[in-house]
Parts: sequence; C-alpha cells; structure tokens
Amino acid sequence: MKTRLIIIVACCFWTMASAQNLQLHYDLRHTVDPAHNPKNFPTLYFEYFKSMKKANDSSIIKPGSFFLKVQTDMQGANDNIGKSYIQVSQSFKLWKPEVYLSLQYSGGLGVTEPRQYSYYITNALSAGPVYGFQWQRAYFSAGLSYTRNLLKSPSNDFLASFYWGKGFFNYKLEFNGDFELYSINKNQGDEATQNLHGKRISFFGEPQLWFNINKTVGIGARLNMFYHVVTTEDVFQNYPTVAVRFKL
Repeated sequence: MKTRLIIIVACCFWTMASAQNLQLHYDLRHTVDPAHNPKNFPTLYFEYFKSMKKANDSSIIKPGSFFLKVQTDMQGANDNIGKSYIQVSQSFKLWKPEVYLSLQYSGGLGVTEPRQYSYYITNALSAGPVYGFQWQRAYFSAGLSYTRNLLKSPSNDFLASFYWGKGFFNYKLEFNGDFELYSINKNQGDEATQNLHGKRISFFGEPQLWFNINKTVGIGARLNMFYHVVTTEDVFQNYPTVAVRFKL
C-alpha cells in the first residue's frame, strides 16, 4: 500500500498540561538502504498537545487530550515537498475509570518522480479505548482501535498501539517512542490490487532519543521501523534519522 504513517495517541503524554514542538529530521534511508531509496531527505514535524483534564470534573463528558501532528517530507527534487501528512485526535470518557475513548483522523498526499504521478495517503478514521499508566518513573499508553480505511474499496481494520516515555537526569535525556500493529485489505479497489485477497498485517515503530541542550533546544535521533508500510515486500526496513527539536 501507499505510505501510511501511523497516528500517535496523545494520551501517552497525559502529564503535560500543554506543549508544542517543531522538529527537523534528516532521514538517512538512502545511506543505509540505497537499493530501495533514491536519496536522503529532511522531514519537518509540528506537534501540538493540550490536556483538557480537570480535577473533580462533574460533567457528563470528560475530555482527555487533544493532539495535532503535521509532517512534511522534503523528498522531492531539490528537497521540495514530496509528501504531507496530518493527524488529529481527541480523547474523552463518560465514566470514572481512567480508560479514555480516542477518536482519530489521519490522511495526506504525495507526489513521486516524475512529478505527474501523485497519490493519496488514505483517509483513516479510528476509534477505540486507550489506557495510560506509570511504572518505574516511566509513562506508558496502550490502545486498541477500530479503523475505517477509506480506500476505493473501504477496509475495516484494527490498530494496536503501545507508547512510552521516560526522562533521565531531570529530563536532560529523554527516551520515548511507539510501536504500532495494524491491518488493511490487500485488495484496495484499484487495478493493481484487484486480484488480491485477505488482509495485510503491518508494523511501524519509532523509538527516539533526545538530549536537551536547554529548555528550548534539543538534539536527537530516531529509528523509523517499517514492515509492510512503505513496501509490500516481506522485509523489515530500519531507517535512522538525526534531528534537532525546538520546544515552542
């Protein structure tokens, strides 16, 4: 299937009241896998998170958190934009237990070389429970969602998510990331896949390590892990990045 980056459930950051950051990554996938990738390229991320939780909230609908992520891959000729992606999620609950219902949307578009070829990053609508917890001074979140992938032939799927975050040395050093396991129809309603049947299981991960120079600027690295995400071949692909982050 076309590249579909996986949504990030903001509940794993429930300890923050609000935060936003801008990240600039340099993806080294051509360096480590030149056979499948024509070039290295920069990627720009903007993330905004806001916790809406209130102590002793007596309202019927209790909001959890809002999250917005915009990703721009500058993988086109002369580092022009080759792909753009947006993801939005909101969580809430109607009950006392600390299990939230997360509603999420993701989608985008891209172009390839030659430039007349373009594609959609398929719209995906997801809903499911997510539970956050703390252990050994680390923060975790686990979720399981139903996803409706709006292909030409829509696909009813699952998405299992696991997130973590831990700070060291008074958060001078941060280790966080997520793993995702999800399904999608092999037959996506187009000519290229019309004779395929069944589901394809995919995996995505992005463990990250950050060193905070000060309260605003940090440097770090990420490992993008793919299986059946950027290719339908039965291969694991691991692509590192180096990055700088600005907390706004």
